[in-house]
Order: sequence, then structure tokens, then C-alpha cells
Amino acid sequence: MQVNQTRRFQKAVKKLHPNQKQALDTAIKQLIQTPDLGELKKGDLAEVRVYKFKMQNQLTLLAYRWINDIPCLLMLSLGSHENFYRDLKQDISE
Repeated sequence: MQVNQTRRFQKAVKKLHPNQKQALDTAIKQLIQTPDLGELKKGDLAEVRVYKFKMQNQLTLLAYRWINDIPCLLMLSLGSHENFYRDLKQDISE
């Protein structure tokens, strides 16, 4: 299975500390095992799933798309809840 990343996701990961990256890696491994783990969104964010997990006792949101044809996880965005969905909508509409 492929795991691809958008530029936005790569920039967010670069800012993380090593222990935060470990928590992210664990979350991604869980998504690889069960891709439908995240909550499927509706409306403008159709086909986007958001997985919520704890990173250093803070709720973190991970937006991704599961592409069945290729078996591929496309990591879209990572961050806290503040302005997360607004920014994600802007990225998808571009």
C-alpha cells in the first residue's frame, strides 16, 4: 500500500518534535491497517476522512483520502481543530 503526502501535510510534519512524530507514525500505521477508521465527511469535504488522535495530550486531526483503485492513503492535512476544516476546504478547492 502506498502512502502519499500533500505539501501542506509535509510542512506540518516538518514542524513536529521527534516524540510527536512517533505518535503520528502510530496513527498512520493504524490507518494503514484499517483505512476506514476516520470519520467520513460530507458536503465540500466529501471523500475526505478525518482521524482524531492524541498527540502529547492534545487532540490532533489528521485528514486523509483512501483511494481504493490504487490502494493508497493520501495524507491531506494535520493540525489542531482551530481553523482545520476551513483551511482544508481551501486546499481542496484549489
